[in-house]
Amino acid sequence: MAKSPGRKNLGVGIIGCGNISAAYMMLAPLFKGIEIRACADKMPKVAKAKAEEFGLRAEKVGDLVKADDIDIIVNLTIPAAHYEVAKMAVDAGKHLYSEKPFVLSVKEGRALAAAAAKKGVRIGSAPDTFLGGAHQLARHLVDSGAVGKVTSGTCFVMSHGMEHWHPNPDFFFKPGAGPVLDVGPYYVTNLIQLIGPVKRVVAISSTPQKKRTITSQPRYGQKIKVETPTTIQSLLEFENGATIMFGASWDVWEHGHSPMELYGEDGTLFVPDPNFFGGEVAMTKQARPVKRLPAWKHPFSVPNQKHDRGMLANYRAAGLADMAQAIRQGRPHRCSLEMSLHAVDVMTSILKSGETGRAVELSTTCERPAALGIREAKALMKPVNKAK
Repeated sequence: MAKSPGRKNLGVGIIGCGNISAAYMMLAPLFKGIEIRACADKMPKVAKAKAEEFGLRAEKVGDLVKADDIDIIVNLTIPAAHYEVAKMAVDAGKHLYSEKPFVLSVKEGRALAAAAAKKGVRIGSAPDTFLGGAHQLARHLVDSGAVGKVTSGTCFVMSHGMEHWHPNPDFFFKPGAGPVLDVGPYYVTNLIQLIGPVKRVVAISSTPQKKRTITSQPRYGQKIKVETPTTIQSLLEFENGATIMFGASWDVWEHGHSPMELYGEDGTLFVPDPNFFGGEVAMTKQARPVKRLPAWKHPFSVPNQKHDRGMLANYRAAGLADMAQAIRQGRPHRCSLEMSLHAVDVMTSILKSGETGRAVELSTTCERPAALGIREAKALMKPVNKAK
């Protein structure tokens, strides 16, 4: 059984050194209680390069999960490899924090839950963007009844795919990815934390392009076979009775939909893109004009990273830090296995409904995670003058 060691920081090992690993390696030092010490990848050269860049040690995957100074494994492999790597880490008695989606089926998730219970370890999963200041402000407004009971809403994540910018976009178009399982976790997880668990879903899906052309370097002009639906229109019925329309597509050049709108008995709440920690929240009370709300003075609202959209708030690893703190304090962590598994259930049920043309009842449920207020968020972070 994994123990909470007496040392000040829990040691973190990263498996999978692709694009997303740099974000964890850069941002983890903002947080208390965790220290990334080593990394591994199926391609040793890639792990070695990342280790040298961030002052870590490079390990083989098998050695990393057994290392005595590693308490938490962060699984950043491609979705198809998530279960295998996660099972290896849990069986080695390590806590696990995974990139989204942490598994590709409810069956896999339940198997991991049983293995984790047997070993006495925690499992957590991204996305943690719902812990951002904008989404916690939205949570505060929902919980305080600012718009009344949420009865319906809309949610859209639409673009023209990843082959225009990603150097190796193939996996985005294979089973286990597509817009629902790749980008959908941000939206579905935020809906769960704002409204609660989902009861059933119904969807229509399509694959307008059977092949995609890469227009990024270094593989400009190469073709990708599309093996998963890229346009999905779905309707989610929540346990509290709310119904949310969720549109996800990589076949759209431009659109004018808000990322998320929640319609309450007393008003409407406009929630920014849950792919990001920050953004502008707006609301209206009944027939009054829409009011843009000032940014909440939340630590995870503060812009800290340059982006092509300008300065944005990016606090990836907040969920990992919260899990580490929760291990120490013996409380539930917010990016929980139960919520992550329910989100997987929602997304795979959407895809199943799209295939069969039938409504699908969810087989899992979960509790909403505890809100992360200003004080709780500050407690996760190192003092500014000590962050590196």
